[in-house]
Amino acid sequence: MSTSEQSIITDELRSAIGLESNPVTYDIERHAVERFASAIGDSSPLYFDEVSAKESSYGDLIAPPTFFRSLLPGEYPTPFPEPFAHILDGGSNYKYFEPVKVGDQITITRKIVDLFEKHGRMGAMLFKIAEISYVNQLGVLTATQTTTTITYGTGEKDWGIEQH
Repeated sequence: MSTSEQSIITDELRSAIGLESNPVTYDIERHAVERFASAIGDSSPLYFDEVSAKESSYGDLIAPPTFFRSLLPGEYPTPFPEPFAHILDGGSNYKYFEPVKVGDQITITRKIVDLFEKHGRMGAMLFKIAEISYVNQLGVLTATQTTTTITYGTGEKDWGIEQH
C-alpha cells in the first residue's frame, strides 16, 4: 500500500474479527442427498442404495462431501459494515473429518477470522476470511470451510460516473 492510499480497514471493520453468526441446524434428509448427488452427476450407491450403504464401512447412506454447499450459515447478530457494493467469491477450502449421514442434524456457524486489503487496478479491495464449522448432533466437528469474500469499489466512480 503506497503512502497515498488510505487503509480501508477501520476500527469498526477490525472489531468484526471474531464475529460469529447465529447457528442454523439442518436435518440431512435422504431425498435432499439424492437430489444433490443427481445434480452433480455422482451415482455412487453410498448416496442412493440403502443396502449397499449399510454394507459399506460407513454403515448408512452418506452425503457427498460437496453437499455442504447446499447448507447456508445463519446471519451475523450484527450486520458486517460492508464498505463496498461489488462482491466476488474468492474461493473456499474444505477440511473433512467425519462423513455426514442421512438422518444427521448439522449445525453451522460462520466466524470472521481475518480481514486484509489489497489495492489494484480496480482500486481498494477488502478480503474477508471466514471459517464455517459443521457440527453433527453428537457435537462432532464433521468439516470446516474457509471462505474468502472479496469486495471492492467505492460507488458510482467505479463506472466512470463522477458525483458532484
